Amino acid sequence: MKKTSSLSELGLAADASGLIFRPLPSAAPPSPSSRRTKVSVIGAGNVGMAIAQTILTQDLADDLSLVDAKSDKLRGEMLDLQHAAAFLPRTHIKASTDYAITAGSDLCIVTAGARQIVGESRLDLVQRNLTLFREIIPPLAEYSPDCIILVVSNPVDVLTYIAWKLSGFPSNRVIGSGTNLDSSRFRFLLAEHLEVNAQDVQAYMVGEHGDSSVALWSGITVGGVPLLSSLEKQQIAYEQEVLERIRQAVVNSAYEVIRLKGYTSWAIGYSVASLARSILRDQRRIHPVSILARDLLDGVPKGREVFLSLPALLGRSGVLGVTSVHLTDEEAVRLSTSASTLWEIQQELGL
Repeated sequence: MKKTSSLSELGLAADASGLIFRPLPSAAPPSPSSRRTKVSVIGAGNVGMAIAQTILTQDLADDLSLVDAKSDKLRGEMLDLQHAAAFLPRTHIKASTDYAITAGSDLCIVTAGARQIVGESRLDLVQRNLTLFREIIPPLAEYSPDCIILVVSNPVDVLTYIAWKLSGFPSNRVIGSGTNLDSSRFRFLLAEHLEVNAQDVQAYMVGEHGDSSVALWSGITVGGVPLLSSLEKQQIAYEQEVLERIRQAVVNSAYEVIRLKGYTSWAIGYSVASLARSILRDQRRIHPVSILARDLLDGVPKGREVFLSLPALLGRSGVLGVTSVHLTDEEAVRLSTSASTLWEIQQELGL
């Protein structure tokens, strides 16, 4: 197939590169084992483009495909990124309203979703997103049958369940961004107070993404030192109400950003890029992401197919394993309540 570019359409000779470069004598042909990494982002809104931009700057993909229903905005976003080519690693960027452009993707990131209308119930919002996902997920599965689907759209836990059902993929290849960002916010608040780098704080938010997320206080370490047990050994008093206020501050931090700028974008962009790196580069890092929690938690009745965030080992084939989470009685009750709420919503979907 003859190669074309935007300049060839303007009349520049297609073989112009032959005037600049001379072939090496006796050069071997390109290695047949070379493999390009392809990522597709579905949804060119603020979140989708923040993710695309972060993936580009971190050099995580050789090919990046963007899909959105709004063709003019989509082309504008594509051109805006392409015009930065001189400042970025070499990535082939394409965009289309046709899902065929996603063919052969290693990772498909879904950010498209319906926003909640004032007065709309959570179930009504989920039903509208189900209709949208019926148009998104089957084509992705058809064009990239071996890909991993990463759902970012909210409500992420239910929509990850929907994506799993509609794709027909094994559960290890359908993941929700879950509480990965919530956990980062948690670590930031703790690190800021303790005056250490957030990367030296290990702290997880788990369960349902959002207001009912659960902070795993018993598992927090700073530089390998357990936080709460250290406070107890030093006879430094703390109250459960204080811990709950800190958890609530983590939840409210997202609302604060939305109140101030209208939406969140950069933090979720970096959060999803960290997940993409762990998956695409087989880094086997642990992230709190939304996964099928069936038979993984005592608080979830056996056989119930609900997606909740748990610390999961991520690699090239998706979810490789789940850590054995130690829960206090209160944490277990909260997780069980979240699972029951999600289960009830899912029963209304007819999947």
